[in-house]
Amino acid sequence: MNLPLDFRYFFVRKVMFIKYSMAFICLPGGFGTLDELFESLTLIQTHKIKPFPIILVGTSFWTGLVDWIREQMINNGKIDKADLLLFEILDDVDEIVAFIRRTVIL
Repeated sequence: MNLPLDFRYFFVRKVMFIKYSMAFICLPGGFGTLDELFESLTLIQTHKIKPFPIILVGTSFWTGLVDWIREQMINNGKIDKADLLLFEILDDVDEIVAFIRRTVIL
């Protein structure tokens, strides 16, 4: 029987979500998706958590954001070019599964 996880405080939900994740697969979404994506990237970038695979699914959806990150954040010295290596953009389900299998230590 699966019971929904309800959290009184949103912060606790985010902590639990990130703490116990072995990988993130981000599908096209809204502000919540971006919030959780950037929260995880920030924690990995600042070495607050161990790195885990972050996969953005859908090249056509994510390319504009990644272009903006390159043009604005990297070119203005806000993040390092190496930070683009913290995530992958993939489209194929088999490729996503293979990527996770290669990078996740069980």
